[in-house]
Amino acid sequence: MAASVLTENKEKFEEFKKVIEEYKGKEGPLMPILQKAQEIFGCLSLDVQNYIAEELNIPITDIYGVATFYAQFTLKPKGKYKIGVCMGTACYVKGSQKVLDKLQEILNVKVGDTTDDGKFTLEATRCLGACGLAPVMMINDHVYGRLKPEDVEGIIAKYKDE
Repeated sequence: MAASVLTENKEKFEEFKKVIEEYKGKEGPLMPILQKAQEIFGCLSLDVQNYIAEELNIPITDIYGVATFYAQFTLKPKGKYKIGVCMGTACYVKGSQKVLDKLQEILNVKVGDTTDDGKFTLEATRCLGACGLAPVMMINDHVYGRLKPEDVEGIIAKYKDE
């Protein structure tokens, strides 16, 4: 059985326990606790949600509902490098689907998933606001524009060695 996110790092768990205690008696504690949990653990895994439910005496279904409703939260850990391929109209028309397909092939991962080594998370995003550079992808905060599928392997290679 995989280790719990809560038990993998004692310091993180102790930090999170303090967060729970800080917000426990306050009105509307769930959102700030979820935000802090994600900041500390990198995601809102089921064990984290269960712990919050027990500590706040809130049904797990309520916590899961909030965690899945807001786009800022993720239930799975994200990679060190978050790759977002723009699928907005300008990028799509100029070939972003082919770029996305090439990334899936190179990384051996589907959209929304993270590589086994934890390095890359691949996402299809909406407009990134760089339509003049279409098609565009972002790796963390770095924008790559006017992409062709054959460009992708070289770009990814730079990050694989880091």
